[in-house]
Amino acid sequence: MLTSSDRILTTHVGSLPRNGSLTDLLIRREAGEAIDKALLTSEMDRAVSDVVARQKAAGIDIGNDGEQQRVGFQTYIPERMSGFAGESKRKVGKDFAETPELIDQFLRRFPKRGKISNAPQAQADVKYQDLSQIKDEIGRFRRCAPAGTFAEEFATAPSPGIVATTLQNAFYDSHEAYLDALARELRHEYRAIHDAGLILQIDAPDLAMERTMTFQDLSDSDFLKMCELHLHAINKALDGIPRDRWRLHVCWGNWDGPHEYDVPLGSILPILYQTQAGALTIEFANPRHAHEYEAIKRAGWPKDLILIPGVIESTSNFVEHPEVVARRIIEAVAVVGDRERVIASTDCGFGTFAGREWVAGSVVWKKLKSLREGADIASARLWGRESAA
Repeated sequence: MLTSSDRILTTHVGSLPRNGSLTDLLIRREAGEAIDKALLTSEMDRAVSDVVARQKAAGIDIGNDGEQQRVGFQTYIPERMSGFAGESKRKVGKDFAETPELIDQFLRRFPKRGKISNAPQAQADVKYQDLSQIKDEIGRFRRCAPAGTFAEEFATAPSPGIVATTLQNAFYDSHEAYLDALARELRHEYRAIHDAGLILQIDAPDLAMERTMTFQDLSDSDFLKMCELHLHAINKALDGIPRDRWRLHVCWGNWDGPHEYDVPLGSILPILYQTQAGALTIEFANPRHAHEYEAIKRAGWPKDLILIPGVIESTSNFVEHPEVVARRIIEAVAVVGDRERVIASTDCGFGTFAGREWVAGSVVWKKLKSLREGADIASARLWGRESAA
């Protein structure tokens, strides 16, 4: 995993805004409608080329394809794996259950979107069918981002746990058995990304967000046991992939809401430290979690782990001032104790699901530009290059 001895590197969490035409095609394909495949291919080519160029222009060091080729960060899985059918009945999160007007706002704001709470469920033994789609994704990205475009490249894939909680179990005898099956089968995609030479990012909001969703009725101690089970499934699926070739993303849910019931970082941090990943990417710009560096101060930060803190919030159209970004980066460096093991990032993705983008596309690129500018300010201060004037 790339580090730098003279400046703070920048990356993001994965998903970036899709254009309207591509969004429509992805949603229609997910719904089972007939679409023009040649048009979809053309739109994917155009979209990936565009987000690559925009990341490059914004100064992103570690970039990707913006998840342009997927309808959602985890809900695309039934397109690649058999065993899924019907419809899941995902619980309403506590944020929304206690604030029903948020649901009304959500439905008005995103009238046409990919499946979120009604994704298919596992109704048979899940099996990864073939690697053609992930290979096509990687191939398109490589064509659009030739060598030298980014200092390093990454690709995302969902954790077994977030697939299990979104594409719910209606077949296996237990949640643990379903997790094991998903870990076994998702490994094919994980390995394909690794074998292509990309840094693999595992998206695991289940390690935090699911406290207020699927597992909202568990006790605190039982949720932590579930969290540990999910982390174990990730490590099992990634066995054999060197830790410096994958990073783990953890978040509390990429939505604009109260987040009052979020599990504290301090509660799950000992479990997160069991990861075999080389880096943890965690929200810290989220107003509900900006104080969570205190948990790291209390627990200490492992010597062999990179921190990728979110210093740009991903559900607001505010563009963070570069000085604010710099302060957040410097705070992260202080708790890690090593400026070379901090990579500046965003809290979450900006295009988590097709048709559900909280931040306007043009604002996203301004936010990423501010990320780079803030990282440059922080670098000057951390490496003692700032002018006395």
